[in-house]
Amino acid sequence: MNQMATYDLMETMRNTNEWLGASARAMASYPIWGMAPHPMFKVMSAWGRVTERSFARMVIKPAWGIKTVVGSDGRDHLVETKVEIARPFGDLLRFDVPSRAEKPRRILLCAPMSGHYSTLLRTTVASLLPDAEVWITDWHNARDIPVSEGKFDIEDYTQYVVDFMKHLGPDTHVIAVCQPVPLALAATAMLAEQEPEAQPLSLTLIGGPVDPDAAPTEVTDFGRRVTMGQLEHLAIQRVGMKYAGVGRQVYPGLLQLAGFLSMNLERHSEAFSSKIAAAARGEDSERDQHNRFYDEYLAVMDMTAEFYLSTVERIFKDREIARNDFSVNGHKIDVAAITDVAVMIVEGSKDDISAPGQCLAALDLLTGLDDAMKAQHLEEGAGHYGIFAGSSWRNNIRPLVFDFMDKHASHLMAAEGEPEGEPAAAPEVKADAKPEAKAETAAETPAKADVAAKPATKAVAATATTSATARKPAAKPAAKPAAKRKAATNTSRSAKRK
Repeated sequence: MNQMATYDLMETMRNTNEWLGASARAMASYPIWGMAPHPMFKVMSAWGRVTERSFARMVIKPAWGIKTVVGSDGRDHLVETKVEIARPFGDLLRFDVPSRAEKPRRILLCAPMSGHYSTLLRTTVASLLPDAEVWITDWHNARDIPVSEGKFDIEDYTQYVVDFMKHLGPDTHVIAVCQPVPLALAATAMLAEQEPEAQPLSLTLIGGPVDPDAAPTEVTDFGRRVTMGQLEHLAIQRVGMKYAGVGRQVYPGLLQLAGFLSMNLERHSEAFSSKIAAAARGEDSERDQHNRFYDEYLAVMDMTAEFYLSTVERIFKDREIARNDFSVNGHKIDVAAITDVAVMIVEGSKDDISAPGQCLAALDLLTGLDDAMKAQHLEEGAGHYGIFAGSSWRNNIRPLVFDFMDKHASHLMAAEGEPEGEPAAAPEVKADAKPEAKAETAAETPAKADVAAKPATKAVAATATTSATARKPAAKPAAKPAAKRKAATNTSRSAKRK
């Protein structure tokens, strides 16, 4: 009961601060204060508005807000969000555009379960949707899941990803962002061993901790200094009486948010001070840069205790993925079993959450994959947020990822004797294009050091490396017959396209 009381105490504090903000806003907004035009009342009203909004956002799941997409015909096409697979802890969500012809690219976006909702990847989805059919893993807030639904740890997460991949079929490209990178790698290896005909065409891993020790930092050192018992005592609480998951052990979102803010407290304090000052001068707006960023950033969700603790222990402390010693339901997974899925690694040179080297370690584990099917890209000047949602992603990384997908999809079909059909309209990418050396926007900057709840890392590479070599048509050890892959692909396309 003490863990439950602590959870309810945090919710009481949040609710009280929201009420104080609303009261201050209402009190300072009375017309009578116009007779005594003192700036204090405007500042008080502005503080109240910002405070009320900020604390209210902490318990609200943001909307996706993707209403339309521009088609190749220049017209706006309506976007519908559809749940294709509903599970207790997360759904497979599709962004369907029924009024346009289906795009050749089919992309599964694996969103992180690291304190924020999947809507954190809203801009990533919006950038992919004009040129691809997009699905995403939409994880649920653990506080809203009854205890009767059972546990959910990293093995369950991996099994969810495996099931989603199998549902979408072998003509799918998978992009994993941040925390799920090692688990998406394990899920692909699991398919390679058990159902090779269901493997995706390609796997793009963006800024994830495959090997946290590849670039150790103070935060990863902290993870080694703190024992699992201490971590469980400090971080784990039971959901209070207010929610459907009452009694479930979780790592509370509010506690995670406190950690996020403390990692970059000075920047966040400056951002809120500037917002209050602008509101007092009447220069703010409902959808200004500050509100757009913090409406998403402050919206946090609880993680199940077993998921958080198993991530820390098995991914960071024991390095099971890095040592190729990860098991799911008693089955030991061998990453080397991946022999027919092209893999691309994307990292940011200024990523202080998953620094260069942590994600790149995946290529060393792929001993069964031909070098021609491996690629890596280090984005100079990009932080963690920028490599999947900022200007670096939009201008440099996204075109490279599309080019990588198209090369290996077309070569696979050609190697299997399947007609390629209409080529995908991929953006042109120059081989010698250099990343822009632009600073991230003010909306991106506060999230550089703390968008995801995992250790930061130092840069281990000084120059950008881009390798997007074409897949060789020559035969190599394959995990499955080409004819079987071809048949599975044709079946998937005919069954899933409307």
